[in-house]
Amino acid sequence: MSNGPRYAAMLRRELCARNVSYAALGQVPYVTSYGEVPVVVYQASPCGKKHGNFISASYEAVLKHPEWRRRLDKVHSSADRALPKGDRVWKELDSSMSSDALLMNIFCYPGVTKRKDLSSILGTGIGDLPEFGFKPRIPLISGFVERTEIDMKLGSVLFEAKLTEADVQTQNAAIVEGYRDLEEIFEVGDLPRRGQKYRSYQLLRNVLAAQALDLSVCLLVDARRPDLIEDWYEILRCVRASELRSRCKVLTWQGLVPYLPPRLRKFLGLKYGIVPSAVTTCCAATAF
Repeated sequence: MSNGPRYAAMLRRELCARNVSYAALGQVPYVTSYGEVPVVVYQASPCGKKHGNFISASYEAVLKHPEWRRRLDKVHSSADRALPKGDRVWKELDSSMSSDALLMNIFCYPGVTKRKDLSSILGTGIGDLPEFGFKPRIPLISGFVERTEIDMKLGSVLFEAKLTEADVQTQNAAIVEGYRDLEEIFEVGDLPRRGQKYRSYQLLRNVLAAQALDLSVCLLVDARRPDLIEDWYEILRCVRASELRSRCKVLTWQGLVPYLPPRLRKFLGLKYGIVPSAVTTCCAATAF
């Protein structure tokens, strides 16, 4: 049995405790979800210029970019059953467990993508502008294209961001096998499956997108989630071409910290417990 649920639950408990302390320290209002492991959920300030789940500089930048700002409107999928009811419509990015909120806190921070050392480790161009919710339009056997989103495109790199998600999704075999280039790119018989479903679907899809668009792809994951890193390598072992594997890598949030501005580093440490780690933070797939 996979250790993924255990690692995810441990991280959720830690983040909940950290966010309660973080909110108390900054006198930031919040609510907690129902359930065994409550989730801290924030909201925008009455003036609309601040948000408890974001460092102020990043949130201000989000509000100034219409395409980024639209990400704030995505309704929380489980709000009706998990969060207090009231006049507030809860959004996905209100949750302290949101990997998208973490992603935007970092990459919307003013000047971050212009930092040379960070661009070097990411494999991006200096000053590239993030595109959140990027639609790769992966070709299907039917002649149509797939319309799901990838978390972020930055320059020539696609990024999948993970934090406390239990896994990287499973998908019905009929859907996965509908991708036009599946057999050309993967040793399909070796791909991880659970019955009639393929495991680690999001990672598999991202490799397909990288090949279709001639881009690189990177999994951004917490160092406290070794299960997700192993899931990534399980997919990469099935990639046929070494050239494509060389365009696939994994980075940890902890591995980015030394290249970030001091104020952002402090925020990540307090709110997420994301601090520099001795864990391997960047691994190209060429080892396979």
